Amino acid sequence: MRFDIDSLRETADSLTRNRRRTILTGFGVFWGLFMLLFMIGGGQGLKGVLEKNFGGFASNTMVLISSNTSKPYKGLPEGRYWNLTNTDIDRLKMMVPELDVVSPMISGWGNKVEYGDNSTDVNIKGVHSEYQKIEQPKMRYGRYLNETDIRLERKVCVIGKRIYQALFPDGGDPCGKFVKAGDLYFQIVGVDFNTSNISINGDASRALIIPVSLAARIFNRGNNIDIICVTAKGGVHTSILEPRIRSIMARQHIFDPEDNEAMMILNTEEIFMIIDNLFRGLNFLIWLVGLGTLLAGCIGVSNIMMVTVKERTTEIGIRRAIGAMPGEILTQIITESIALTLAAGSAGIVFAVMLLNIFEKAVKDGTAFQISFHTAIVAALLLAALGALAGLAPALRAMAVKPVDAMRDE
Repeated sequence: MRFDIDSLRETADSLTRNRRRTILTGFGVFWGLFMLLFMIGGGQGLKGVLEKNFGGFASNTMVLISSNTSKPYKGLPEGRYWNLTNTDIDRLKMMVPELDVVSPMISGWGNKVEYGDNSTDVNIKGVHSEYQKIEQPKMRYGRYLNETDIRLERKVCVIGKRIYQALFPDGGDPCGKFVKAGDLYFQIVGVDFNTSNISINGDASRALIIPVSLAARIFNRGNNIDIICVTAKGGVHTSILEPRIRSIMARQHIFDPEDNEAMMILNTEEIFMIIDNLFRGLNFLIWLVGLGTLLAGCIGVSNIMMVTVKERTTEIGIRRAIGAMPGEILTQIITESIALTLAAGSAGIVFAVMLLNIFEKAVKDGTAFQISFHTAIVAALLLAALGALAGLAPALRAMAVKPVDAMRDE
């Protein structure tokens, strides 16, 4: 075999081209795995943000609100307004045993609460002690309302986070102290730091929670209440109970059961189902796009390995001539393909984790924008499998090389 400057230059150019092709192919695999893992981590983080916004609120809640009728019924005209009553609470508990919590609420708006020289605007909520099962409080100090508070109509209250910060800027436990709302004084028994973005009749952080029995007397409601909040027992879908509840209320208050405007029902189960379906679709799209990008990168690996086999025909022929078994050639090419995909894929995993960590620190609310170790391992195994498939066709071509033909080509 004769070597000269031209042959050396040609060999150097060939090595340079191979290096460039390998780098570009590796970048394709790197980008595919990076996109897949970054979108998975980002999707999990986005879901975590929404869960925090909706955190602490029962996902199987229905809120019943009376309104004006939109249809005439049994001689009564349309446009008639009716009120929910405390009697409806007992009726629902008795006639719909699948319900777990049935809690009334009475609200007062445009109120101001004062403590010393500090004051702030609040919305007063009169609730039952069971209401904490619907909108779960995060007690920073003290306790929530109890049955004794309701029964004795105690002038006690639980204040929200913003109320606490406005009235007690120096911090400390305010339980036992009295705040003034209008002409009445309420003793603070607890501080609720719930900051969920989903709440009923106003922001929870600006709510002054008092016993519903006391609220009925203060606001002169008599037997009337503003809304009724109910939750279903475990395993029962609120969407199944909704028609029965509407029928019961329609029969008692004499309006058409088909008149959806006469009584509005906010079913949070439907909202949470929409969110779950949204993230299922998002996860499907993430895997579809990520796997498509990753597959394109692996096709590039297959192409570069095919070129490599073609350029190494002489080497493979010589190895075959001196006794190399076809299985050894097959193993070598597939191993090189797996090594290339894993090397590029590992860089993609590391880069995705680093970028997700930056996002996590930027959000600053404790939300995990990160992939699990299990997900990274599965991605690496998937990449190794795709690398083996990408190297299979070039390996079979290498096995088909005949020593005589290889030497003749040389």
